[in-house]
Amino acid sequence: MINFFLHFRSFLFTFATSIIENTNMEIHFTGVIIAVCTFLIIGLCHPLVIKQEYYTGTRYWWLYLIIGVMCVGAAFFIPNLFEQERTGIVVSSILGVTGASFLWGIGELFAQKERVRKGWFPMNPKRRHEYESMADDTSLCPVCKDKVKHPANYRDKEKGK
Repeated sequence: MINFFLHFRSFLFTFATSIIENTNMEIHFTGVIIAVCTFLIIGLCHPLVIKQEYYTGTRYWWLYLIIGVMCVGAAFFIPNLFEQERTGIVVSSILGVTGASFLWGIGELFAQKERVRKGWFPMNPKRRHEYESMADDTSLCPVCKDKVKHPANYRDKEKGK
């Protein structure tokens, strides 16, 4: 372990020295821009799903589908629209991440409804009737729907014997 730190320290020193000596070094921010935008898009889509389910339920899931497909479809054609290839790559990546986040949000929207039914998130009192019609045995995990096959139930049966 000490050898690792010594080699890592040596690497950092060599790297810092090469940066100081080579002032013509070009820094590329493409990856960092894509990473920050991905973080922000996912961070914005999470509360969007929560608010969407609270106010309208799962009624408008198809909007997530349309936006997602449009963003992913546009991502295929964006690099050809810009003169600089790097700009096209960033925009295409951001559109792809946005589309994938909206497509993923469809499943999260329906899972959010189940979370609300379980009491993990607040329920909109104006739409209480939508949750009352849901069966009690629904679960986020399809394996857990059959309570006989659930591994936790095997342990419970063994303890009872």
